[in-house]
Parts: sequence; structure tokens; C-alpha cells
Amino acid sequence: MVARFAVVGVVLALASLLESADACCPVSRFQVPVVNADQSVIILWDAEAKTQHFIRRASFKSDGDDFGFLIPSPAQPELSESGNEAFPLLAKLTEPETITRPRPISFGCGVATMRDAAPGLAWSGGVKVLEQKTVAGFNASVLEAKSATALVQWLKENGYHYSREVEAWAKPYVDQGWKITALKVAKDKETLDKTVNAAALRLSFKTDRPLFPYREPEYKGVNDTLGIKSRTLRIYFLADARYEGELTKEQPWSGKVVWSGKVTAKDRSKLLEHLKLPELTGPRQWWLTEFEDDWSYQGAPADVYFSRAAKQATLKRPPIVQYVSNTRGGAWSLALMAAAACVPSLASRWRRA
Repeated sequence: MVARFAVVGVVLALASLLESADACCPVSRFQVPVVNADQSVIILWDAEAKTQHFIRRASFKSDGDDFGFLIPSPAQPELSESGNEAFPLLAKLTEPETITRPRPISFGCGVATMRDAAPGLAWSGGVKVLEQKTVAGFNASVLEAKSATALVQWLKENGYHYSREVEAWAKPYVDQGWKITALKVAKDKETLDKTVNAAALRLSFKTDRPLFPYREPEYKGVNDTLGIKSRTLRIYFLADARYEGELTKEQPWSGKVVWSGKVTAKDRSKLLEHLKLPELTGPRQWWLTEFEDDWSYQGAPADVYFSRAAKQATLKRPPIVQYVSNTRGGAWSLALMAAAACVPSLASRWRRA
């Protein structure tokens, strides 16, 4: 059976239990709204070992002062700190090429005029605590629950609020015996900004197919309350080849490929260093595919699964053309070009005279 992975947040009910943390899909304390804002994700897929390394850097919007998160996974995950430096490096690798050209000029001979072009632990009450640790600023507890009811009771006893929407979302995962990682996070009370920028945390787990947790609890009116109209999901997918994402057969995923190509050995080593992973992690030759998605706040029917693409073609962003003023270095060349352009017109006038 294909393993699935999803992420959802739950609120912290007791501020005294809070510690600095990162998270994924949230809800808020005492029904105060919290939703995912823009997200950047790195997925490193090791097809041979059937292991996915999932690194998320996300921001959240909330009117509350504190909230927490649940991360279900098909197998017990290994939680580790992962550096944020990998994200700007990947963005640099996939940025469009900048082409500099001299600004076209009109020669003024009455011939032709050129125009500028536009740039483009043990069981207790039905819950077993498998691991508790502080990692990357997270206070994390990896849980195994015998039932959704037992999980809810554990969350309440440990300072979490578990809403009806979250319970409905999580029940299928809990019923299938997946492990639940509970995290805690607190906003900076000294600032008035509603945005929480989370640090990167890596979850490594076994799965038959690589995936992104696209499903979320369905909250009504939350986005209007927080004034959020849109968000961007960016996935850097590293594997042995170009991959494509699928939601369901009936409903295609809205994510689009904006860049796809091989990663050099030098950049591969740099990325592994930033991600704090061993040199032998994943395939020897990496292929990077960048997906960009205008993620809707509507409920999704499934998670996004990835598979090897039928066409292994490279794709680059369109280049950015920058026009610059002509400098002295090219003055003589431009003068000669202007003279040459004017000769036919002047000769014609001389013959008529």
C-alpha cells in the first residue's frame, strides 16, 4: 500500500507550555484563525532506498499568540535540523539568465528607425510516545495512537486544542496507524506582525512514492478574517530524473514546472552540506525540478504524488534582457555603423542632384 504523508496544525491551549518551533499546517488557539501562507519546500527523493527527505520553510498568518502542529507520516520520521541556506542556493540555480545588450539607437538618416524591445515511549491511554526531543528549536513528540479519540485526549492533556476540522482531517491517517509528530511554536509577542517565519526542519521517512501533503483542514471564513487572498507554493524536487506531480486522475494539480535540469557535482555537495546530510545521500547525479503553484485555499481531494516524467527535457526560465546605454568603448563602432547606414541614402540623393 502506498504510504501517505500529510501535515496539519493544532493550537496550543497553554502559553506556559510554549517553546520556539517550526510547523506546517496550523490552526489556532481557541478558534483563532491560523493558515498557511507562502511556502518553499525541498523534497529529496532517494528512489533506491525509498526514502524521502522533506524540508519545509514556511510562513503563517495568525491572529493568535501561539499555536502548534501535527505532522502525520507513514513511518516514524527522523527529525533533524536542516539549514535555511539551501533555499537561496536553489533559487540562484533556477533564476533566469540576464542578457545585457546595448540600447538600440536611431541613426537619423531618414532611412529606418529601430525601436526598443520590451524585456521580458510506553503506551498510556492509547498513545505511545516514541520519541521526544528538541531539534532546530522545536519541542517535538513523535506519537503512535490506537485511535483518534486517544490522540485527542493526549493532545488535550498536553496543552493542545484539537478542533473538529482537524479531527475530521486526521482521522483517516490515525485509523491507518501512521505516526504523529506534535510540534509547538510561539510568535514574537513584541511585534505586531501576524506573520510567523518558520525555520527549516527536515523529516526523513520511508514511502513507496514521493509526495507533498496537499490536503488541509477546511476552515470557513478564515482567509477573509486574516485578509489573505492568495499564496505561492514552491517545491524544489531533487531526484535521479525529472518528475511530475499528480493530484487525482479527475482533477489535475495546478502546479507548473518552471525549471528543470541537472545539478552539477559541486552544487550537489553544497546542497548536501546546507541540508546537513551525508555526501552519499540520494542518487549520485541529481536532477532538479522546480514547481510553482498558486495554491488555492479550497479543500483538496488528495495529496500530490510525484512520478518520473515521460519526457526528460530541460526547461529554463525565459532570459531577462537588460538594455544599457552605449559607452565610450563602443563609440567608434557605433559611429562606423551609423556612417555605413547613411551611405546608401546620401548616394541616392547625390545621383538625383
